[in-house]
Amino acid sequence: MKTLSALPAALAVVLLSGCGADPAPAAAPPPSSPAAAQAPAGTPCGEVAGLQGAKNKVVARGKTECTEATQVLTDYFAKLTPAEAASPQGPGPVVIGAWTCGSGPNDPVTSCSTEDERQIDATRS
Repeated sequence: MKTLSALPAALAVVLLSGCGADPAPAAAPPPSSPAAAQAPAGTPCGEVAGLQGAKNKVVARGKTECTEATQVLTDYFAKLTPAEAASPQGPGPVVIGAWTCGSGPNDPVTSCSTEDERQIDATRS
């Protein structure tokens, strides 16, 4: 009868021994750094003519399509007055639909953005 009384204890040992056999869960990935949360590099969208026919390379960021990016910048450069272009504070801000465009004084980059954080950049080439 000793063997029957040991059976529940042996069964418990077998069942419990499997509990520790599972590998430890994978560690959670480290939180992203602020640099990783910055805007992606962007999508090159070709060129548009800027002031005095200067070529500008267009880059769309976020959920902005290239067709919209090139149209916004084409409209911006067409709407920009000589006085705005010569402003000591830099050209802009100029509103084009939902977009606001401008740049700093002597800055080769024109940036346009929306309130929902879409962005377009144009760099004189």
